[in-house]
Amino acid sequence: MTWSAAQYVKFEDERTRPARDLLAQVPEVRQGPLFDIGCGPGNSTELVAARFAGALLTGVDSDADMLAAARQRLPDIPFVQGDLTEWHPGEPPALLFANAVLQWMPDPAASIARLAGMLAPGGVLAVQVPDNLDEPTHRAMREIAAEPAFADAYEAGLPNRNSLPAPFRLIDLLSPLCARVDVWHTIYYHRLDGPEAIVEWVKGTGLRPYLAPLSEERRQAFLGRYLERVRAEYPPLADGQVLLRFPRLFLVAVRKETVPA
Repeated sequence: MTWSAAQYVKFEDERTRPARDLLAQVPEVRQGPLFDIGCGPGNSTELVAARFAGALLTGVDSDADMLAAARQRLPDIPFVQGDLTEWHPGEPPALLFANAVLQWMPDPAASIARLAGMLAPGGVLAVQVPDNLDEPTHRAMREIAAEPAFADAYEAGLPNRNSLPAPFRLIDLLSPLCARVDVWHTIYYHRLDGPEAIVEWVKGTGLRPYLAPLSEERRQAFLGRYLERVRAEYPPLADGQVLLRFPRLFLVAVRKETVPA
């Protein structure tokens, strides 16, 4: 499943705000390598580089188009391609920064635990993931894909993301390994120009796996049906804009100095 950096950055300001909010809660880190995993086009990497100037920072992503955009944006920072289900750093990190990526993992909780286990003593894991599967934008994707006009394209099953672990589970999961585990939710309300802007937003992320198996003709039909649903679910404000409600889950964990065997 390929990504489009150009599509993703159409809403760069809105997409970068959660990364900025996550980074604000990251404590000072010790000397050691820093990694921005799932770095995308480098917008989050740029924030980490500014916060920890002079640190050994590397961006990691699975998609070539995203990495090309990141390298053009930040030519002095190394970016490497890697599958995050298998990726492992060369040495224990002082920081693993994972902004809006772990929701794509087969088991987000297992991925979070795996990343925490990679940290150096005192190292920091910072995670932000969209928690929007129950929002109208994503309910509509699933329901349209199940309609007779499209269902045969998903014979292997709908491309749904797995649900995120509850905060209490994350705390229980990480507490044996980490001295500090903070979990919180933030709901963003993005004012966009209209229903078409919401469609453009999700075309860069959640809608991609639903469109990928379709022919161009069926893709346009799907998008037409989807726009109808978005118009019905997101009525205009007084100025004609629409309000996109977007919940996100945040986590910051600091590994213990020593972990009992």
